[in-house]
Amino acid sequence: MGMEAYTVVGRIGEGAHGVVVRARHNLTGQMVALKKIPLRRLDQGMPTTALREIKALQEIDSKHVVRLLDVFAEGAGFVLAVELMLGDLGEMIRDATRPLTSAQVKAYMTMLLSGVAFLHERNIMHRDLKPANLLISETGQLKIADLGLCRVFTKDGKRPYSHQVATRWYRAPELLYGARHYDEGVDLWAVGCIFGEMLNNSPVFPGESDIDQLCVVLQILGTPSEATWPGLSDLPDYKKITFPESKPIPLEQVLPDAPPDAMDLVKKFLIYSSSKRISARKALLHQYFFTAPVAAPLSQMPVPPLEKQQPPATNDYVTDFPLHQITDVIHDYLHSLYVKG
Repeated sequence: MGMEAYTVVGRIGEGAHGVVVRARHNLTGQMVALKKIPLRRLDQGMPTTALREIKALQEIDSKHVVRLLDVFAEGAGFVLAVELMLGDLGEMIRDATRPLTSAQVKAYMTMLLSGVAFLHERNIMHRDLKPANLLISETGQLKIADLGLCRVFTKDGKRPYSHQVATRWYRAPELLYGARHYDEGVDLWAVGCIFGEMLNNSPVFPGESDIDQLCVVLQILGTPSEATWPGLSDLPDYKKITFPESKPIPLEQVLPDAPPDAMDLVKKFLIYSSSKRISARKALLHQYFFTAPVAAPLSQMPVPPLEKQQPPATNDYVTDFPLHQITDVIHDYLHSLYVKG
């Protein structure tokens, strides 16, 4: 089965690696999102980030992670078919016409932490959690998407990873200091940033550049030291960047509308030392989830609008290699690749 099995009905936008369109499966009538991923040159092989996403998504079956339904070669590249989601958490936060209630924030956090716990228990760190990658279904359910940067992590700390991951506002401080050895704590920091953003209706650490990002974090959490962050001085960029000494600002001033139990949980994520951040599974047992108001049921969750303005079209991808070889390349990679590297 390939593209002929689907009828494209609209354009969703540009993903990190290619065009995303809305389509209907001709036999079942199911609506899906098709993510077109181009292959520029065959001798460069398939994009490793795309292959990671395929492998990771194929192995994941959770109601809080977007499902991969199909993958096939198409023209100058290949296509992922994933379940169609109407919008993302960023849109829901920015919708001034209906601010999120405390019960809705609690429901989103329950769904987010359930999905993150599911990934971490399978030794997968997402590495790019942000509101735009948390998609919302037509029933109001939140699902984690875009696993293009995911990695299997090991607890021995021996495997080096790239520090150039995660969108800036949600990037953990160890990444900002150039860490090459890190773990699922980078996701937990991002969860804390997303939680704070929902509580406050604005980003917690809105840095304007990578250096400014670190500066913003330090201005709020205070200048770190080996005492508060063991291993800090060993990070690759620690000696390259110096900032004026600053004392921490109480997070209550940064998130003035957060109730005390929510504030307590935010603080358990936004900690310099990754090993001290609360795990997703433990966070689900925090008092915050057992105090009024209870998490809103799906029937009371906001739903993204069905119709949105179509994004402008862009030029089609062009390639310069024989297209008939693509299917074999995809087949070989899907069988040989593991979510590592």
